Amino acid sequence: MDFPILKKIPLFYGVKPEEIPSILHCLSGQIRSFSKGEMIFCAGESITSVGIVLEGSVHIEIDDFWGSKNILNHVGPGQLFGEAYACSPSEPLMVNVVSVTPSQILFLDVPKILHTCEKPCSHHQQMIENLLRIMATNNLQLSRRILHTTPKTIRERLLAYLSYQELLTGSPEITIAFNRQQLADYLSVDRSALSKEIGKMQKDGLLEVKKNEFVLKSRE
Repeated sequence: MDFPILKKIPLFYGVKPEEIPSILHCLSGQIRSFSKGEMIFCAGESITSVGIVLEGSVHIEIDDFWGSKNILNHVGPGQLFGEAYACSPSEPLMVNVVSVTPSQILFLDVPKILHTCEKPCSHHQQMIENLLRIMATNNLQLSRRILHTTPKTIRERLLAYLSYQELLTGSPEITIAFNRQQLADYLSVDRSALSKEIGKMQKDGLLEVKKNEFVLKSRE
């Protein structure tokens, strides 16, 4: 395992690099590989492990009875998923976690983070603090999605999403993590209707688009 990569992951902030091998052993660390489209966690099951993306990316999704899909979040390298459910193992998952690309995931046992072992491990308190910060960050990401999907029209939803991306990057030139179908799923809109609205917005001079690259234009 590439330990230098792990020390850059937020869960390991403040942890000494030489402690990481013993931490992985203590927390029953296990790396698994997933192919594109493979299910990592399924709605309805209970989990006790948090997943950390080492390579590739995953989506947090909700599928309804009729097969409609909504993407709640995109999780890339260094980011975590499943932490809230792993802290509440009696609560079944309401979402699916799907590997969007071939990916490598590190799984850690969360109860072993929250409850110290008989050995005096100095890393436990730091990792608990890190886990709380990560959970707060992920909750904010879900709150942002609510803000992006609250507007009634497709145009308003897309503008809300792109405006936030511009705020993050500080640039009107934006490359998003979603393809067109994934963006439609994230915004909870129909793909063809989204594509049609993007075309109208280009004609109106609001933006330029090339695949997943957007350039926002100032209103005259």
